[in-house]
Formats: sequence, C-alpha cells, structure tokens
Amino acid sequence: MYVGTLSFDLLLGDVHSLKEKRSLVRPIVAELQRKYAVSAAETGNQDLHRRAEIGLAVVSGDTTHLAEVLDRCERLVAARPEVELLSVRRRLHSDED
Repeated sequence: MYVGTLSFDLLLGDVHSLKEKRSLVRPIVAELQRKYAVSAAETGNQDLHRRAEIGLAVVSGDTTHLAEVLDRCERLVAARPEVELLSVRRRLHSDED
C-alpha cells in the first residue's frame, strides 16, 4: 500500500476578505475530490486572505498509478487562472516506512 500527498502553497489574486478566499478555494478542493477521488482540504494559512494551502492524499497499491493521479492533481491546480501556484510539496509513503 502506498500513500501519496501533495501540499500546494497558493497566492490568490484580487481577494479582499476571507469570504472571497473561500469562494476560490472551495471549488478547487471540490473539483480535486470529484475528478480524482482524493481526500483534499484547505490545510493552512486559513487566517490570511491572499494565501492558501491545500493538502491532498491518495492511496493506491501501485506507485505508477499514484504518481499519475498526483501529476494530474498538480496540473489541475496549476492551470487555475485565479491562483498562482507558489510551491508544491510531494511525498510518497509506503506501509513499510
């Protein structure tokens, strides 16, 4: 069994309140969950209105499949015009760790 995680550090565009921030972050999280069957949530910078951190995890029995899903998730977030992807942290864990 393998677990892959991604953590996205995002800079949001013209956002002036936490309410506006939520209106940008929630659809990204929902699309990741719907399209790729991953667990995703806003995991950091919740008190800052122009920064967001989204974390996701996926479990698979095959590292190739795991890497493909993580790559697709990263491309989806990077392609969103309303956010700037500052950094991505990727980790792979096995049950032998």
